Amino acid sequence: MTDQLLLLPAPRQLNLTGGAFSLPAERLIALNAAEPSALLFTARRVQAALRQSAGVEWPIVAGDAAPAARVGLRLNVVPGAVAHPQGYQLTITAAAIDIVAATPAGVWYGALTLIQLIEQRRRELPQLRAADWPDFPNRGVMLDISRDRVPTLDTLFELIDMLAGWKINQLQLYTEHTFAYQQHPDVWANASPLTGAEVLALDAYCRERCIELVPNQNTFGHMRRWLTHPRYRPLAECPHGCDTGLPDWGHFNEPFSLAPENPGSLELVRSLMDELLPHFASRQFNVGCDEAVELGQGASAASVAQRGKVRVYLEFLLKIYREVKARGRTMQFWGDIIMEYPELVPELPRDAVAMEWGYEADHPFADHGAKFAASGVPFYVCAGTSSWNSVAGRTDNALQNLRNAARNGLGHGAVGYLITDWGDNGHWQPLPVSYLPLAYGAGLAWAVAANEPLNPAELASRFAFRDETGALGRVAFELGNVYRAAGAPHNNSVLFRLLQESPAQIAGRNLNPATLTSILSQIDAAAAGLPQAQPARPDAELLRREFQWAAGLLRHACRRGLWVIRADDSQRAALAAEADALLAEYRYLWHARSRPGGFADSAARLEKMRADYVGERLNGDM
Repeated sequence: MTDQLLLLPAPRQLNLTGGAFSLPAERLIALNAAEPSALLFTARRVQAALRQSAGVEWPIVAGDAAPAARVGLRLNVVPGAVAHPQGYQLTITAAAIDIVAATPAGVWYGALTLIQLIEQRRRELPQLRAADWPDFPNRGVMLDISRDRVPTLDTLFELIDMLAGWKINQLQLYTEHTFAYQQHPDVWANASPLTGAEVLALDAYCRERCIELVPNQNTFGHMRRWLTHPRYRPLAECPHGCDTGLPDWGHFNEPFSLAPENPGSLELVRSLMDELLPHFASRQFNVGCDEAVELGQGASAASVAQRGKVRVYLEFLLKIYREVKARGRTMQFWGDIIMEYPELVPELPRDAVAMEWGYEADHPFADHGAKFAASGVPFYVCAGTSSWNSVAGRTDNALQNLRNAARNGLGHGAVGYLITDWGDNGHWQPLPVSYLPLAYGAGLAWAVAANEPLNPAELASRFAFRDETGALGRVAFELGNVYRAAGAPHNNSVLFRLLQESPAQIAGRNLNPATLTSILSQIDAAAAGLPQAQPARPDAELLRREFQWAAGLLRHACRRGLWVIRADDSQRAALAAEADALLAEYRYLWHARSRPGGFADSAARLEKMRADYVGERLNGDM
């Protein structure tokens, strides 16, 4: 690659051959394939790029009967011409452009590279030859739509277009209660869920762009939104909550997991599958089954005591597997069990896919990858954007986590690479906070060696924010790194905790006021580039407001911490006023990209923070 060319993903092989191809005003796009209609959507995307960026209008024709001199671009599907089914060859000479692939998907990926060249060089394309194919056949993004925030359909369409442009080919919408199950209306009544018709539309939209919309529904743990309703509470492992005995989980006041040996639990799972799955063309299904933390604390206590927790867990997992298989799908499941109980690996089906997840920079993907490879169970590596529990992201952690997963997933034969974007504790982070790690991760998913050296801030500016100044990418990168000075507990940042913890809890952290004062300066420095940003997107002003709000909330975290540390009650009124302004802006920003359901639950956490400023006076006895 040269300094002038930046592509996402960067092709693994690209050679500039010298000279340029000056795009003529009148040429044809020729579709050469056994089924030319399979290339029509791809051709129209290139046609639109030529019109918008180069100012030329090239009609589309099928076959090779048109005079060769009239053809400017040939899209060719030639079985066996390229070894990898998603690979392509792109050639630009002084006279024409050729994309050759073995499948329509390969042509699509070659066309995406061409479109980026057209957007950057307009009518003067460099002559070159590229040979490219992916490291991971499955390159996915999982978006949490169940921790309060459900995106609008327009938001999802925009996200799909962006991800498709980066050669992502799978999307999962993590679901607990946010699909409009007709048999279970009470569960989603206030959640603004995706309807069946909307999922069908999303599925069709994805398929046009070579993305597989993989159905996702948790079916064991993370069922609180179901089990708190009287109709479903009898299916809970612990209907009234329990003390999990785990330091990171503590006491639950509400039920969380299904009781695996209650026949009604499997009946519920069956009913969810029967309603959800027909809306998807995908033949995969992610059933979750992670973090059933109460197992053995309630309904299954006797069975766990007799046969062991892992045996009870495995038996329920296999029941779900059989239901998935009976419906003609391949089951995906979170692969914790393989790491914790390797002796049970021989009992796991080889036609299910384990999802190896870990979201810290130092997650042991190397060790776990070796164990998965030895198990014989196909697996994905699943990294994260690190945006949740942070407001503005944790840039360094995210980038190292993404690299770690990619290197070791590739080294140990993972069949997929999944970038997860969660919404724990109110889903406060605006969606664009995740664009930088999503862009960088998409590059790694395609070709690790070619994309690892790229500058994530530059990638985000050009390909996510469409900001040729580079300013917004730098803001996202730097604002996402202010977390480092205060520290970062597991999947979290101290600054985020200052916003959600009580004054007594904050006082117990023994933070240094000089540190918080320094972070305030870092936030100001990071956000200083916002006025210079010029994103060429319809939502340009919204992007600026989202990052300005994130910076403002982080500033508030520092001021809140200083208020507690210094026991400075003179700051109450100012903090309350600032919290009111942040809440008002949050309401606007939420509804710009997300549905109304879930907003009250998310905003309640900010309102709880604000209520501290009108409570009892701070004192040394907290």
